Amino acid sequence: MSVKDQFPPPDEALALEPEELAMFLLKYLCKEEQTGSSSVLNLHNCTLHGNLQDYAGEKYDEISKAITESWIWLEREGMIAPKPGQDRQWVYVTNRGKRLLGNSDISTYLKGNILPEKVLDPVLAMKVRPLFIRGDYDTAVFQAFKEVEVRVRKVTSLSQELVGIELMRQAFHSDTGRLTDKNHPKAEREATAHLFAGAIGLFKNPSSHRDVNLEDPSECAELIYLANYLLRIVEKRTPATQPSSIL
Repeated sequence: MSVKDQFPPPDEALALEPEELAMFLLKYLCKEEQTGSSSVLNLHNCTLHGNLQDYAGEKYDEISKAITESWIWLEREGMIAPKPGQDRQWVYVTNRGKRLLGNSDISTYLKGNILPEKVLDPVLAMKVRPLFIRGDYDTAVFQAFKEVEVRVRKVTSLSQELVGIELMRQAFHSDTGRLTDKNHPKAEREATAHLFAGAIGLFKNPSSHRDVNLEDPSECAELIYLANYLLRIVEKRTPATQPSSIL
């Protein structure tokens, strides 16, 4: 099985991120392992001029570096690992790597890397990230900003009748808001209230009434990160007697 059979054309390969090209590399290594041609399960051999020349041509140097970066990514993600009993440079495709290829779940895996669990608020990681990975972007964004609203109400103990924009305006009112920071200038306190009210009004409320039809995972991830940042602000301003997270 040649490299050319498993990889996209060189120009396309060079346009991919390391984690994207790594999926083609993983498939190639798995095929080679299955057929008993294990000589390329070694970074040095895999990137030898003789192994890549027919595929890469004059772009050999660039392709060999791109494959090296993708190889390192596969190691870091636990898709390949050093082969027991042999020199450190020889590897095998791990069960994790085989499961990824066997489930044809490459796009899902890559989407998960756009929105890593470890950087998210615990509630967003538990409730929102699975929606994002499944591609249910409208619901993911709605749930993220709903959590902002729920958290603000809980830590301020404001009335259940207050919702959405009005809740944010009262919670972050520059003079009387329970989550305003009097150490900041009044203009900044007002801007914070505008930020929360605007985010809820623009990204949570429309999804309550109609389909927003988000299709771009990167755009969806950016909105979830915004909700995540707003939750960080809420947590920093939550009285010490309140729980730091809501599970």
